Amino acid sequence: MDFRVLKFINIYVLMYFKDKIEDIITILENGGTILYPTDTIWGVGCDALNQKAIEKVYNLKNRPKDKPLTILVNSIEMLKTYVPDIHPRVETLHTYHVLPLTLIYEGSIELPEILLGPNRSAGIRIVKDEFCHQLIRNFGRPIVSTSANLSGDAFPHTFGEISSPILKGVDYVVRHRQEEKQAQKPSIIARYDENGELIFLRT
Repeated sequence: MDFRVLKFINIYVLMYFKDKIEDIITILENGGTILYPTDTIWGVGCDALNQKAIEKVYNLKNRPKDKPLTILVNSIEMLKTYVPDIHPRVETLHTYHVLPLTLIYEGSIELPEILLGPNRSAGIRIVKDEFCHQLIRNFGRPIVSTSANLSGDAFPHTFGEISSPILKGVDYVVRHRQEEKQAQKPSIIARYDENGELIFLRT
């Protein structure tokens, strides 16, 4: 595709959003937290490489720190930066799997310990939502995603269901898609076992 056409498309897409991507990136770069629509439900997020920012997310949600958070990336290439040894079927799976899919990977690198489970495992999703894709691509790093609710409360299906402590506790509330009324649900979660079989943990 001609570079000028691609640049025009990117500018058009960014104009569709109700927020300036660069403003959100500034918040993330300064260790701030955001409330934003993902390719699933509304989430609380931050720079996935910033330990202090991640701790702010845990504290806001009153979430136990032994419960890792999901990490969002925008491409297979970014995924491989943090999980160098991925299953050979992963790329094909993401190509043909229509619904948002979070996969559990072991042996991750370059990620804060607070985000990791046993065997350096991490739940990572390649986003399908254009807003998230543009945000992560322009930010150049993965971002955290965790449901926009206090720990123990039900997750919000729409923006209107998000509680006041979450709305007031983040540093930036994204305006894009706030008016949507269609109920959303969390992503499917799966992992590959030692035999190379895909095991679904949440459908």
